[in-house]
Amino acid sequence: MGLKKGMLAAVIAVSTVALAACGSKGSQQDSSQVLHWSEPTELQTLDLSKVVDTVSSDTISNSTEGLYRLGKDSKIEPGLATKTQVSNHGLKYTFTLRKNSKWSNGDPVTAQNFVYSWRRTVNPKTASQYAYLFSGIKNADAVANGKKPVTTLGVKAANKYKLVVTLDKNIPYFKLLMGFTVFFPQDQKAVEQYGSKYGTAAKYMVYNGPYKVAGWNGSNLNWHLVKNKDYWDQKAVKLQKITFQVAKSTTTSYNLYQNKKLDETYLDAEQAKQLSNNKDYVSLKQSRTNYLEFNQTNKEFQNKKIRQALSYAVDRQQLVKKVLGNGSLPAKGIVSQDLASYQGKDFATAAATTTGVTYNKSQAQKLWREGLRELGVKKLSFTLMGDDDDMSKAVTDYLQSQFETNLPGAKVAVENLPKKTRITRAAAGQFDVVLAGWAADFSDPISFLDLFTKNNAYNDGKWDNPTYDRLINVSKTTDVNNQNKRWQDLVAASKLLSQEQGVAPLYQLSQAQLLRSDVKGVVYNTAGIAFNFKHAYIAK
Repeated sequence: MGLKKGMLAAVIAVSTVALAACGSKGSQQDSSQVLHWSEPTELQTLDLSKVVDTVSSDTISNSTEGLYRLGKDSKIEPGLATKTQVSNHGLKYTFTLRKNSKWSNGDPVTAQNFVYSWRRTVNPKTASQYAYLFSGIKNADAVANGKKPVTTLGVKAANKYKLVVTLDKNIPYFKLLMGFTVFFPQDQKAVEQYGSKYGTAAKYMVYNGPYKVAGWNGSNLNWHLVKNKDYWDQKAVKLQKITFQVAKSTTTSYNLYQNKKLDETYLDAEQAKQLSNNKDYVSLKQSRTNYLEFNQTNKEFQNKKIRQALSYAVDRQQLVKKVLGNGSLPAKGIVSQDLASYQGKDFATAAATTTGVTYNKSQAQKLWREGLRELGVKKLSFTLMGDDDDMSKAVTDYLQSQFETNLPGAKVAVENLPKKTRITRAAAGQFDVVLAGWAADFSDPISFLDLFTKNNAYNDGKWDNPTYDRLINVSKTTDVNNQNKRWQDLVAASKLLSQEQGVAPLYQLSQAQLLRSDVKGVVYNTAGIAFNFKHAYIAK
């Protein structure tokens, strides 16, 4: 049942030179098995109930382990679950947990750790933006809305190592969810011990995964993953350490790469063009769509014609080819290409429209004039908010130029902020227009489409369309067991989002990188957890 999973994954081989600063090849155990990785933005949290970004999620997924791990080609691999039984027509899952897993503070990892973690995340007091993913688990919606106590959530520990999950309805992608960060366990003793500091620095956290986090104080731009000697499968972990360095400028990271201080670097458009024939060049396709979100609590952006005009004013082909230059694709809609397919047709193709994603200057100007007339103004000033890394700056500068050039009377100020600040401001509704992005948490269109329902915590623009909400709801309830009807519901919802310009999809990101060729076994997936370092190693 459910959609055919189209998650693209690849084992990335990245090369490195034995790092002289760590010693000679002779001390292979400690010196050669160190990987140096770059990140474009800061690590924000280690609290899996509060994570909202991919950098933090990847860090957590390599230092904490759940029921499953996502391996190559998005295949479910053993995590803490040694056995899974499904009964009651798919509404009851019983997981048997391994008995040799423990936290870094010595506590055993038990079924109760999952019960506690899930209750904590769904509890409205936690204010987790991912609580909506638990919808379908018995009473999850009622708990999240404060209508039932957390103890009624459909998860219980039958005994120390047996976890039982009861669903209200079938969830076609349930097992994929179990490999996603927010469904991992948490040690109640550690949460209570650290209190408000929990997850805010490496020392205020406990770990049960292949690695432990070290060297992160909550705000610095570098940290480490070090091999967890107490991990149940530690013999499979070859790397002794992975260092992470935030480099918001690709010029900086490329220089570090050339000086052999990094084994991987992102590339900007010009670098990608110049280095596309380099043996270490890789373009990593992502199930990530970047889009414009409009603050629809503001009168001007409640106007559909203004939203549509801004979308029609953007030449997406020029954006991906000349500004990004990294293999990114113009968006066909909010759902990325190659995420899911049905009867041989990719969802993005099935849901494609010309409305909402097309460059049309004359149509943009017509709608702009009509929208301004309806607002009773002759010009419109607003601020475009985005992140402060090189790529985001290039995109927001381009968008500013497109708006002001193609729309008479448009005056656009650009505000580039650290990602954590941008996310906080957007969630608080403190923006006019924001350049946002979403990477699929699992290979199903609902991972994107859920975001724009009325009460979703990620619906920062507060778009509200009852027809859209109904389509998403029936896909999860009435039609959940009918593959064809569910597909049509989601296709219709995606088209509606574009046609009504709830958001303006811009491009599907591909990340141009240089990756050294003698690092092996890094698993990359386009959706969910991006990088799985468990089996990574540096070839001798």
